[in-house]
Amino acid sequence: MFVFPLSMALPPLFEARLASARALTPSVRELTFERLDGRAMVFEPGQWVNMVLPIAVAEASDIKRSYSLASAPDGTPRFSIAVTRVEGGPGSTWLHVAAPGTTLPFIGPQGFFTRPAASTAPSLLVATGTGVTPMRSMLLAAVAAGSRTPAWVLLGVRREHDLLYGAELAALAAEHSFVRFEATLSQPPEGWTGRRGYVQTHARALWEELSALGADGSPPPHVFVCGLERMVGSMRELLRKDMGLPRQQVHSERYD
Repeated sequence: MFVFPLSMALPPLFEARLASARALTPSVRELTFERLDGRAMVFEPGQWVNMVLPIAVAEASDIKRSYSLASAPDGTPRFSIAVTRVEGGPGSTWLHVAAPGTTLPFIGPQGFFTRPAASTAPSLLVATGTGVTPMRSMLLAAVAAGSRTPAWVLLGVRREHDLLYGAELAALAAEHSFVRFEATLSQPPEGWTGRRGYVQTHARALWEELSALGADGSPPPHVFVCGLERMVGSMRELLRKDMGLPRQQVHSERYD
């Protein structure tokens, strides 16, 4: 069993067992864990955890990897993450073949990229790839809390089969009027009728449309952005410099 150093205090340290796994896309695997101590997994939608993997690299006997929580806190010991398999990446390669029953140490939850489930501010959630995982957590938590505050998701990927959680997000949008799901492909197939290009191409128009819903005096929309550094930087420049949104309305997190 892994023994945590006594000098480590916060964030919380715990162990969890891999309960189940499923493929979300050809390169993304969802892993659902369950805490060994039986305690409820308490976290804010949008936070992440560190996991300690038993892989020797250089002089270290293990490595740490950070992943956003894809599930919403539901009072149970279970939680999910989504892992993209990176060519030559020791951590993601190991996690893509880990079998149910595998036990790992975790550190967390951590992070300030959060959206309260009962938020009264409309939100535009902009993501690429597995950047959508914290957005899924935010949406599921909002639905569970009975929220009716508009929350729109703009997800950008290369190809249609890369739309992780796409069917689920579309179903949430069909069932709940406050949810909207927009997908954009940078390499769309022939016959694709959805949006095309990068998320930066569509964010302004969606934000303006979302803002128009607030004529009743509701708070101005907030924008949450998660993805690779290049996209996050481009989106922040668009939102802050070109569109003039104040810092308090723009939230971002990158995962590279």
